[in-house]
Amino acid sequence: MEERRYTDVFLYHDRTKHHFNRFAQSPGYLDWKNQPSPFRSFSETERIFLPVLEKDPEAGHLDLYQRHNNQPKSMTIENIGAFLELSLGLSAWKAISGNRWSLRMNPSSGNLHPTECYLILPAIDLPRSGGVYHYNPLDHALEVRAEVGEDIWRMVQDHFGCEGFLVGLSSIYWRESWKYGERAFRYCNHDVGHALAALSFSANLSGWKINRIETLSDEQVETLLGFGQTQWQDLEEEAPETLCFVCANSANCNPVSLPGKIVSAFEKLPFQGLPNPLSANRLRWEAIDSVHLASRKPQTEEKKFSYGQKIFYPAPPPNLWAARIIRKRRSGLAFDEKGFLQKDQFLSILDKTIPRNDCAPFDMEPAKPCVDLFLFVHTVHGLPRGLYFYLRSADTVEDMRRATDPSFRWALLDKEEPLYLLQEGDFREIAVHLSCNQEIAGYGVFSLGMIARFKDIIKNEPYRYRRLFWEAGMIGQVLYLEAEAHGIRGTGIGCFFDDPVHDLLGLDGNSYQSLYHFAAGLPIEDPRLITLPPYAHRERVQL
Repeated sequence: MEERRYTDVFLYHDRTKHHFNRFAQSPGYLDWKNQPSPFRSFSETERIFLPVLEKDPEAGHLDLYQRHNNQPKSMTIENIGAFLELSLGLSAWKAISGNRWSLRMNPSSGNLHPTECYLILPAIDLPRSGGVYHYNPLDHALEVRAEVGEDIWRMVQDHFGCEGFLVGLSSIYWRESWKYGERAFRYCNHDVGHALAALSFSANLSGWKINRIETLSDEQVETLLGFGQTQWQDLEEEAPETLCFVCANSANCNPVSLPGKIVSAFEKLPFQGLPNPLSANRLRWEAIDSVHLASRKPQTEEKKFSYGQKIFYPAPPPNLWAARIIRKRRSGLAFDEKGFLQKDQFLSILDKTIPRNDCAPFDMEPAKPCVDLFLFVHTVHGLPRGLYFYLRSADTVEDMRRATDPSFRWALLDKEEPLYLLQEGDFREIAVHLSCNQEIAGYGVFSLGMIARFKDIIKNEPYRYRRLFWEAGMIGQVLYLEAEAHGIRGTGIGCFFDDPVHDLLGLDGNSYQSLYHFAAGLPIEDPRLITLPPYAHRERVQL
């Protein structure tokens, strides 16, 4: 069975690669009549509107990352609302020529947002007992799906030993496959990583900490979120991704498991609510069905991993509050070639992608890092243009050196940072060509690809295919925020020519694979776009 599962994962990954002479299977056009709604809601449920922040938390740039810098806030509906607003809420509306669309704090491929969020809350100061809630970011509201009695919460509290609540994430594959076809499964899992990092940063600003409960199976997450009792539209069902515990005090939080007796208690809860239809007609992609089944997670043993406590790279701190950085995040559409960074700014950005104990967002992931970065450096003052590797896990240096082109120099450029120069030169046109001829990859300050150790991981644990994309998505969210903090802008790139990227690096076979690309530069703004506030439409609602 395991052999069949990892074979199906490999087949999917190879099938959905882009090549110079053909792209992965997709619809080939945009069926605008059936574009999925970006917002899920549940009818026949009570809705609890959350307050919108009147004032952002006064936390600095490094307060995004360092635990214990921020005073723990009490677990109230106002503070839970702030936690959701600064992670998965709306950041703005954009309008042009009569068209209007929303932007969110968490990035998403094509702004399609396949990731949904659920909360399992104790009674706190809600107008009811504890329960399972769906978060509706359009109205910044919680939709009641089930009530959770005090007896269940007592078990949860006794197990974790601290005050807190549970957060679950799921994916709607149709939202992405409408545009991207078979490759959509990859993008959905990028977006899970974006969301996990966004939640981790937002929790940290409240003095809270979020940990993934790694031991749970997908079936158990479905039980906890009531998916088996939900009447989904065909092809619009939600796939369970992960469950996390948010500790109300970051100094006392290390849970990575949940006892089966707590999961069993949720089987008896009656869930309510009908999910809204997202499209009138939908198209099935059998390759996504296959990889979804092959990468389903079984129940696993508890694991822990220590990342160490590397000191942050010294650089002039950006003059922006943390919440302002989160709210400013956008995806760059075009870059000005005049943009640049200083070397210390560039190294400071890369340094934030290294996992550290007690630092958001990677301390929520109890596993060894598997993704490293290869970079095209275009305009960083103090570094020559060229091709570089940034190794987030120091023990991969020799492995990566042996796996890549033997002509690469592997010159370490800074004793404090694992940045290696492979080859000097102007790689702008090559970067553009490899990223599906998108100019943003070659005409910004830098661009990069995320290279994951692949074959050995997937062969032993096929479900970790999804987690590799989550790790890449978490890195992407760090890069988005760091770009904004340093006065430039980032953009994730899901379209790239997979094997030609590997050929450039000299990588053979499936031992390593490129999973996600990213570019950053000085943005060229479109003056025709009008920016509108995120929640002005809620003024009609009586809170």
